[in-house]
Amino acid sequence: MNLKRFPRHQLTFGPTPIQPLKRLSAHLGGKVDLYAKREDCNSGLAFGGNKTRKLEYIIPDALAQGCDTLVSIGGIQSNQTRQVAAVAAHLGLKCVLVQEDWVNYSDAVYDRVGNIQMSRIMGADVRLVSDGFDIGIRKSWEEAMESVRQAGGKPYPIPAGCSEHPLGGLGFVGFAEEVRAQEAELGFKFDYVVVCSVTGSTQAGMVVGFAADGRANRVIGIDASAKPAQTRAQILRIARNTAHLVDLGRDITDEDVVLDTRYGGPEYGLPSEETLEAIRMSAKLEGMMTDPVYEGKSMQGMIDLVRRGEFPEGSKVLYAHLGGAPALSAYSFLFRNG
Repeated sequence: MNLKRFPRHQLTFGPTPIQPLKRLSAHLGGKVDLYAKREDCNSGLAFGGNKTRKLEYIIPDALAQGCDTLVSIGGIQSNQTRQVAAVAAHLGLKCVLVQEDWVNYSDAVYDRVGNIQMSRIMGADVRLVSDGFDIGIRKSWEEAMESVRQAGGKPYPIPAGCSEHPLGGLGFVGFAEEVRAQEAELGFKFDYVVVCSVTGSTQAGMVVGFAADGRANRVIGIDASAKPAQTRAQILRIARNTAHLVDLGRDITDEDVVLDTRYGGPEYGLPSEETLEAIRMSAKLEGMMTDPVYEGKSMQGMIDLVRRGEFPEGSKVLYAHLGGAPALSAYSFLFRNG
């Protein structure tokens, strides 16, 4: 496998820490050892997150093409768009963000706090569009790029979650290589990795990265899109493309992609009571903040898998914390009593 031939523009601090979740593990019966790899602490650029790791492999292409404007898309509280805005500011590029109405939730300040607030502070041109949730290529995004061209700029398209980008899976191939190096220091290997999946390239990169040592199907994706068939197909397609790019040496099969569909409801961006319980549990026991859209659902999934005994006793499970906590303030009403 060859990741080193791809140029990488460092936007993160370096390898992200792995933290034992001792109190959460004990609370859930002590039969499974839980750890978190803190992608939410990976960068000083507007709180970072998993998209910042992906952008390290995408930005060299934008700079090589001489583009002056990064154009991305997401929901109103998109972590993706916040991270693209931060990287643009850091590199002295312009930024246009299409923010669609992907979440069926209304809070008085939903479009003024959290991720979108930071994007505006960082100088991004934020454009609110009323279109609903989808993980595909969007007309509103195409129109935003055309508007940049009409104004004499040179846009660089960065799709939702970086996922449709040909290089979108590379960052999390690197994540797997990083975990292997940390396992050598820790003196053990993780039996499972739990990760949230929506647009697919985070899990796809991990699947390829861990396929290198036979652990592709030990990456447990927790669907948070509530459209799991579409997400699963996208993970598989991106993983196959990424495996070809890095010369994995074998095909990615359907069995390599594990996506648990039990925790995505009631719909994208809306937490269930069990999601909220998981958010409060990890906060009260570990001081670790998760959000209602992404990490709360993967935390909910991991907690439930432990409770159901679906991880064999003695398993070491790595929770990939991808970020997302900046969106919490947009859900302030749900947490008005803690």
